[in-house]
Amino acid sequence: MFTGIVATTGKITQLQPLEQGVRLTVEAPGLNLKDVALGDSIAHNGVCLTVIAKKKTSYQIDVSKETLDCTVGLEAPGGEVNLEKAMRLSDFIGGHLVSGHVDGVGEVITFEPIGESHLLIIKAPKKLAKYIARKGSITIDGVSLTTNKVKGREFSINLIPHTVQVTTLKRLKPGALVNLEVDLIARYVERMLSR
Repeated sequence: MFTGIVATTGKITQLQPLEQGVRLTVEAPGLNLKDVALGDSIAHNGVCLTVIAKKKTSYQIDVSKETLDCTVGLEAPGGEVNLEKAMRLSDFIGGHLVSGHVDGVGEVITFEPIGESHLLIIKAPKKLAKYIARKGSITIDGVSLTTNKVKGREFSINLIPHTVQVTTLKRLKPGALVNLEVDLIARYVERMLSR
């Protein structure tokens, strides 16, 4: 589990093709890896992946073809990714409960400055739109955010300067694709009501 509060950004420095996926090397000098053990989880743009090797400031992860097929941002060397280590039960939850299991990919419609903040409007896949509520939680590329307005498949978010500065969201532009994870509780409520 994660909180959606990005600890730092890292860079994919190497991509090694596997039979059914890729092995990535991630350089993360801003992430304290001292307490990260092999087998631990780290979220990469909201995707929970397992550490299989590590050095002082970098580590390796394997990404399956299935994961590559349903996410964005993990397929190119040089790509910057939002990083968050898995939470511990004693951790402060500054965002919301995030599983690290991306539900789908959304498209950026608008990303523009509004005063000191930025307006972000995203179009969600049809199958996810029903889970997105006004003033609800959503995870975009691993960042826990609150929706302002929802209209059909589109929803808007106000990004404060700090969030823009410390995450990869600063590089968004119309047409960009982003990983979306809807609120965990919404999925369980739907499942319970459908029975």
